Amino acid sequence: MKRAIKLILCIVAFGAAIQAHAQTPGSSAIVVEHPWARATPGGAKTGAAYLTLINNEDSADQLLGASTPVADKVQFHSTTEENGVSHMREMPAVDLSPRAKVTFDPGSLHIMLVGLKQPLKEGQSFPLTLSFAKAGKVDIAVPVAKVGAMQPGGMAPMMHGHDEMMKK
Repeated sequence: MKRAIKLILCIVAFGAAIQAHAQTPGSSAIVVEHPWARATPGGAKTGAAYLTLINNEDSADQLLGASTPVADKVQFHSTTEENGVSHMREMPAVDLSPRAKVTFDPGSLHIMLVGLKQPLKEGQSFPLTLSFAKAGKVDIAVPVAKVGAMQPGGMAPMMHGHDEMMKK
């Protein structure tokens, strides 16, 4: 029964994403592909979200910030490895070169959700607003995968462009 409910939720979310994408005229300056987050255990105060950003413009842009009602603050972090030890570093902004793609993945560049107000639960989604220097604000819905997931797995691909909002 749980599988059927999850499948229905994924189909509804995918349909909403297609509808939102279809309502936007022309090509979007910034396209957000495959947003997702990992479920968190109860009591966790941080979480992580991942996605791919595509800059469709001939000029550079910057991801300056983000916000969500499920966390006190949102940060961008990069992870590097030196001599077998991982180091995480907060980044004040993320540069988007012209006509380039930037991917946020586990173990590399990621979106850190700090001060979670509630656990992120598998099968649910939450809103996230991305703020760009030139493209402005982009609202997306971030579906939550299982705890420890390394990719969105089983979720339908979702695409969002500038000023689009996918509903739950």
